[in-house]
Amino acid sequence: MECFRDRLQAGLRLAAAVVFATVFAHAQLTVHGYGDARVIMDYTGTWSVAIPQNAWTFSGKLESTPWSVVPESGQDALGSYQQISFDYAVTGANRSAAIRIYDDRPLALFPLLYKDAAANTNPFPLITNYPSLSHLSFFGQFASPQFKHFGQDSPWAFFDTLGNTYILSPAANYLQANTSQGPTGSIASGISVQIAALPAGFRHATALAWGKGINQTFESWGRALTDISGKHRPPNDVDAVLDKLSYWTDNGAYYYYNAGGPDYGSTLMGAKAELAAKGIHLGSLQLDSWWYPKGPDNSWSSHGGIWDYVASPALFPDFATFKHDLGIPLIAHARWIDANSPLRSKYQMSGNVATDPAYWRDVAAYLKANGVATYEQDWLGDAAHPDFNLTDPNLFFDGMAAAMESQGITMQYCMAEPRHFLQSVNYGNLTTARTSQDGFNRTNWSAFLYASRLAGALGVWPFSDVLISSNRNDLIVATLSAGPVGIGDRLGAISGVNVLRSVRPDGVIVKPDVPATPDDATILADAQGLDVPMVATTYTDFGGVRATYLFAYKRASNTSFELRPSAYGITGQAWLQDENTGTGRLVEAGQTVTIDVANGAGLYVLMPVGKSGIAFLGDKGNFVSLGRKRILSLSDDRRLDVEVQFAQGEKARAIYGYSPRPVAVTAMLGGQSGLTWNATTQLFSVVVHPGKTGSARMRMIQSFAPLGTGAIR
Repeated sequence: MECFRDRLQAGLRLAAAVVFATVFAHAQLTVHGYGDARVIMDYTGTWSVAIPQNAWTFSGKLESTPWSVVPESGQDALGSYQQISFDYAVTGANRSAAIRIYDDRPLALFPLLYKDAAANTNPFPLITNYPSLSHLSFFGQFASPQFKHFGQDSPWAFFDTLGNTYILSPAANYLQANTSQGPTGSIASGISVQIAALPAGFRHATALAWGKGINQTFESWGRALTDISGKHRPPNDVDAVLDKLSYWTDNGAYYYYNAGGPDYGSTLMGAKAELAAKGIHLGSLQLDSWWYPKGPDNSWSSHGGIWDYVASPALFPDFATFKHDLGIPLIAHARWIDANSPLRSKYQMSGNVATDPAYWRDVAAYLKANGVATYEQDWLGDAAHPDFNLTDPNLFFDGMAAAMESQGITMQYCMAEPRHFLQSVNYGNLTTARTSQDGFNRTNWSAFLYASRLAGALGVWPFSDVLISSNRNDLIVATLSAGPVGIGDRLGAISGVNVLRSVRPDGVIVKPDVPATPDDATILADAQGLDVPMVATTYTDFGGVRATYLFAYKRASNTSFELRPSAYGITGQAWLQDENTGTGRLVEAGQTVTIDVANGAGLYVLMPVGKSGIAFLGDKGNFVSLGRKRILSLSDDRRLDVEVQFAQGEKARAIYGYSPRPVAVTAMLGGQSGLTWNATTQLFSVVVHPGKTGSARMRMIQSFAPLGTGAIR
């Protein structure tokens, strides 16, 4: 009886499948999503994703006829979606997949499940037709930009001349994922062919994001990946290295493998003391690879791998006393593990790194006990890597992150490849990553700004690397990154004047809201091989008012570029201030201005003229003149209200702006003095003083007193 019932149920299922296949054979299924984007599939396994707003279509065909093809609705970490799900087989191994499109996001997802173990062949999706446009991807250590080739572990961004953009990337298994282009131009997204087989139950996913604007699409794509993983994107002051000035001893710093005197401890204490003498509080200090013994001779001065991950007794006979006397958090560097290190007999290893949770627990506990706030894993794109398979890379990165998080330690990646940037979406305590080659200088600016685009999209704050404070423009670019600012000058050579343009006296970095990245026009020109200056932009957004900062520099013979305030959302008048010359100009609504950077590089502030008739330009003393750590709030509803924040002990700051008439300033909290307005430059300035809360609140309106020919008080 049981056998008869089973045969009957199987027959009914077969009949239902036949009926569905008969209907499906004469039609196609369609589901709709954001902006009327559509997913379409027919009975042969031919599928497409159509984006009507750009007349774009992405399509391909499965290797076999699918079954159980079903339109579905659902909800996941990205929101509500519509999808077509289906089963199919490749060389006898069953797979289950879907093409998912979201109701409220310009994004499609291609989830895939291997129901049976199978050879790693025939990845899904295989996109045979897609818009062929200019492109940007990233490659190798520090994620260098590529416009002619594709980095196989990188997101691939395509864009037209209007900035309409789509980005294809893995959405899982970032350490093993691979995107490749076949001989006919088809794009395959799957797992690296270095991994021969995939087990039953293995899951993968690919994301396709689209939007208007290259930078904007990177942002929405990156947020989708961090939403999938559930990563809390860290603010840009979340740890000591992000919040305050740091002092570095890595390659490019004066004291890299150079104690600079009888002992390292005295030298490093001297750097902190010199900054203090110049009125600057040091926030943290980095100990590079010299701080621990390395192979092959168990010596701090070796340039090999880790011998034992503890402070070198030859340098720090009493490390606890050093870190106590220093009194600020440490950043601890790490390499790979030496082939002859005794650590290899104590912990489980893979390749040149540890995959043993016990190793990471012991390391994290040691670092915590010795005042380390940030752990820097270096050499990721070189020697510090595990064996390449489906498990060991995850054990390495997951174990590192979990152990550090358990001790409240944040992390920084160095020499990271694109796959490592993507993997960072899984770790809330991965706060920063190096996006520049060793020793920051002008030759690294462009690559740094492009890699900052990748890092910033994924919720990682870019680090420029150590710089020498006398190089003003290097300091500007680092500050505009919204990430760490780290100097490495020799004792006696620190430029306190320059550093205090980047930070407050308490060491707090006055930075923008987001990393500076190449603007869309620069990316478009670079993709086409055109000679244009680099124009990188970032901003501080106060809700109703946004301050835009532009850093521009020549790279070849062309020294000029066009600036349209409307490209930055300014529909009315705007004031453009040249921070190099201290002069500015009024830009009328809809106007385009030509800027020339023949002298090298320039920093500019672009501000809308508000309802008050004033364009507030912020603090005269900071590169990022309206950074939130200096300007707490700003609003303009026919009267301009601004709150200025002071470091402890600061007594006065000069703030300024544009007004076609003199201004009247009223102190709502704190005090003000020395109000001036110049009829020629149309710039006003006022010195403000803190109230008891450590801030000052000022209200400004235009005054209708008779205009003079000079300054008024």
